[in-house]
Amino acid sequence: MGPPSNSVDGGKNALLRALPSIEQLLRRPSLEPLLSGVPRARAVSALRLAVDRVRARLLQGDTRPFDDADVGEALTTLSTPGLRAVLNATGVVLHTNLGRAPLAPEAVARVAEVARGYSNLEYDLDEGERGSRYAPVVGLLRQLTGAEDALVVNNCAGAVLLVLAALASGRECVVSRGELVEIGGGFRVPDVMRQSGARLVEVGTTNRTRLSDYAAAVGHDTGLLVKVHRSNFAVVGFTEEASVGALATLGRERGVPVFQDLGSGALVPMVGEGMGQEPTVAQVVAEGADVVAFSGDKLLGGPQAGVVVGRSALVARIKAHPLTRALRVDKLTVAALEATLELYRDGKPGAVPTYRLLAQPSQELRARALRLQDLLAEQGVRARVDGVVGQVGGGAMPLARLPSFACILNVGAPESFLERLRAGGMPVIGRIADGEVVLDVRCLAEEELRSVAEGVATASPGKPP
Repeated sequence: MGPPSNSVDGGKNALLRALPSIEQLLRRPSLEPLLSGVPRARAVSALRLAVDRVRARLLQGDTRPFDDADVGEALTTLSTPGLRAVLNATGVVLHTNLGRAPLAPEAVARVAEVARGYSNLEYDLDEGERGSRYAPVVGLLRQLTGAEDALVVNNCAGAVLLVLAALASGRECVVSRGELVEIGGGFRVPDVMRQSGARLVEVGTTNRTRLSDYAAAVGHDTGLLVKVHRSNFAVVGFTEEASVGALATLGRERGVPVFQDLGSGALVPMVGEGMGQEPTVAQVVAEGADVVAFSGDKLLGGPQAGVVVGRSALVARIKAHPLTRALRVDKLTVAALEATLELYRDGKPGAVPTYRLLAQPSQELRARALRLQDLLAEQGVRARVDGVVGQVGGGAMPLARLPSFACILNVGAPESFLERLRAGGMPVIGRIADGEVVLDVRCLAEEELRSVAEGVATASPGKPP
């Protein structure tokens, strides 16, 4: 039999009472080398964190007493940025939890250049007076989309909110029931519409909405005909929907603008195995949409942003709305977006990481997986290479199935293994399928493979932490 519970509790309480105070730790000689050169505020924070962690483990039944090593671990925690780089081995290119689109080197360089000093964000260098922060990207967006004017806000949901508030507040917005989508984080298009002050008018059914349904709903109080691209889910089978072109014709006949929430925002046709078709912004504008909103950090492959393009008169009304200032972007977003758009303008979509990652051929991915397998073998880790299926992610192209290759690890306790992978100096984010760890190489650069192998080796059972 074990010791009486009161004896166990008494031992735990004694260890808790023995925890040192912060002042005692600041004067402890053995900690002087560790805390030397550390700012006092950080040292105090680390000591408090260390004591709190030891107290928590004692309360959970772990009887290890306080040790100087606890302070070292706390200092490491405080010295590690909360937002940090990770290696994406999930096979999901636009992984929302991992920051979606990685930026092109040209965009990163432009951000660094603008961030390190002053810029002409709202200063016209030619006129020597106040200018527009949208000026660097408006011309590029006009050229790439065929629209008359443009502006940029913080994200696509913000863009939708702004368009509806500026063009239809207090009026009706006609939209198909099959397009009342829920976007990331539980936010729903009907809720966004209501917040804008617009009144939602649903037409059609979940799977079939005809042009006649829109026509029957248009009245003197209709402010917009709204079409929402189903970028994060698909309706298949017995379906029907009105095209943007058909809605544009109806809108012109009735004097009602057509607004297309395009979501994923491809600027050029997407290529790659398993991709399927995706409308480009230029196609939607050419079909007659009066206003189009789309994301900057999805298929466009730039920074998080919501882009609005459309007819000059309507965009002018949107720019003049008070919400425009509340949703405006900063100089770093403008810099990154401008550099990304320039790559498209110059006919270099392959220089945009998102486009390149999606377009990779299977044989290239298989060769990379085999190289990772060899690097794992050098670390004493056995893995097999199998074909897998990845995703575009980010609520884009839900039917796309991207053939890829991965190193498969049979590690016994995959959840614990992935936790150790995430805890490494360079966190590796993988996934689990059929009880095994899958490390898809689609989103891993050649120069990252060795870091993945080293992270796997450190996380493997029996390896040093």
